[in-house]
Amino acid sequence: MKERFSKLLLGEDMSGSGKGVCTAVTISNAITNLYATIFGQNQKLEPLSPEKKSMWKREMNCLLAVCDYMVEFFPSLQTLPNGTSVEVMASRPRSDIHINLPALQKLDTMLQEILDSFKETEFWYAEQGKLVSATRAGSFRLITQRPDEKWWLPVPCIPRGGLSEKARKDMKHTRDCANQIHKAAMSINSSLLAEMKIPDSYIAALPKSGRAGLGDAIYRFMNSSDKFSPDHLLDYLHISSEHEALELADRVEASMYTWRRKACVAHSKSSWDTVKQLISETERTDKNYVLAERAESLLFCLKQRYPELSQTSLDTCKIQYNKDVGQAILESYSRVLESLAFSIVAWIEDVLHEDRNMRCKERSVVENMQNRMSKLDI
Repeated sequence: MKERFSKLLLGEDMSGSGKGVCTAVTISNAITNLYATIFGQNQKLEPLSPEKKSMWKREMNCLLAVCDYMVEFFPSLQTLPNGTSVEVMASRPRSDIHINLPALQKLDTMLQEILDSFKETEFWYAEQGKLVSATRAGSFRLITQRPDEKWWLPVPCIPRGGLSEKARKDMKHTRDCANQIHKAAMSINSSLLAEMKIPDSYIAALPKSGRAGLGDAIYRFMNSSDKFSPDHLLDYLHISSEHEALELADRVEASMYTWRRKACVAHSKSSWDTVKQLISETERTDKNYVLAERAESLLFCLKQRYPELSQTSLDTCKIQYNKDVGQAILESYSRVLESLAFSIVAWIEDVLHEDRNMRCKERSVVENMQNRMSKLDI
């Protein structure tokens, strides 16, 4: 605890020369690093070890303890002993922390319970390329790597005949629960990032025109159609990898803010929310306004289609330059929970995929035997 407290005070600059990062970034990094330490090597559906579970709870409680002292002031009436009412400033917990922190702690507990539910399972794991038992005590078979897998991930093994109906039903229910947790954490994280101030360095690096940032092909698609469809545009682009999707997200987001700036300049440099209020439905013919709205819908659709997408350049920049400790804690906490929930969903999908393959093989074997028996009868 002394070491952790010292690192937080020094801003991760162990020389003590004052060149460390701000407190917000230090705590954000601490939560991210703690998550990597506890869950980084966890690549299968199994409960956390008691040591790791205790470490996660203990250290997160320490990092979150600072939220207990974050308050906001509001005017309140206080009655004096002589009956006179005076207005004083009272304090209460910060609204964003009061709302989001209990919700995140609840999601954290639910994810731990999901992992604990896999203590006794009908499936097990094996390293790829090794001989393993086809049952926990039976003949052996070679585990081979599926084309869509990463080579270092363990392969789930299913008993002959597949999972029982109850186990399969429970797995699907657990997957749906984890998916809802993932959506909730992602929603909280997105709202927190949206509230963070855009750094001046990002604004200064924006392209001079949205068209230059997106490219002529995408710009013509967004500018020419009266009824813009982000789904049709994404289908037309044929994005083949996460890297391409992230690169497109960065370009779309940069162009969106370029058009927003131009729309704000055209309306006396008002904020974007003010501009949207000023322009009525019948007057929303400003080209920059329309393009910014379409870019926002395209970015939203892109993130929905690729939920595993890494953070955009703007998100990374916001986290790096953010100085609000409360926002830093909530953002990093929601981000790591989002990552854990997504991993759990993916692990369950792997097990269900293997279960489908096993049942298909069993049906194929039965059909072949029936065909042979029918030929013998003839």
